[in-house]
Amino acid sequence: MNKKSIFFCLILAAGGLLAQAQNNSLGKNDPAAKKVLDGLSAKLKSFKAVQSGFTLTVADANDKIQGSKSGTIYIKGNKYHINVVGGQDIFCDGKDVWTYDKSSNEVTITKSDPSTQTITPDKIFTDFYDKDFLYKLNGESKMGAHIVQEVELTPTDKSKPFFKALLYIDKTAHTLVSIKWFDKGGTKYTLQTNKLNGNATFTDAQIAYNKAKFPGAEEVDLRN
Repeated sequence: MNKKSIFFCLILAAGGLLAQAQNNSLGKNDPAAKKVLDGLSAKLKSFKAVQSGFTLTVADANDKIQGSKSGTIYIKGNKYHINVVGGQDIFCDGKDVWTYDKSSNEVTITKSDPSTQTITPDKIFTDFYDKDFLYKLNGESKMGAHIVQEVELTPTDKSKPFFKALLYIDKTAHTLVSIKWFDKGGTKYTLQTNKLNGNATFTDAQIAYNKAKFPGAEEVDLRN
């Protein structure tokens, strides 16, 4: 997976993550699922700054693993830093995004446009409401040391590139354990979180892009 696909997959997977869909005329939502999502939402509202490990796995329609990446994400308000093991760092200050690729020693700079991006990494661990999903509770299961409740999300807009997302939420802690996202081409993405700290202590400067930390990196500015 290249730097763009890693970021794109993470964003899309996270989009299903916290979508708390509103009731709408296109279908009926499950009250039991809403209760689970409300619990998750309340927990997320208590977070001040987030640090969490993650693993993103990509599989084909036959469940054959195509690739896997892991790393750590730091989020504070609309600012974030994603560090991917293997030489990729993504920074956002709420206005611009810097994506550094170690293999090419290159930094690509783009604008962060919330008006056109309904799904952004800063929403991964924040209270995110979306009117474009229907949801239902599929039941409970054990996932590692967690008893999780599985909530299924389906987009009401059938033109979206994905058709389903499954959220696995810890029944007791009301935190996200994993999400699976399915695209129409048969590819399956699994995003797992670990070592989640909702009261992490780091400054804005610590998660901001600092040119001095990437000596000699070529900057490709695509903001204009």
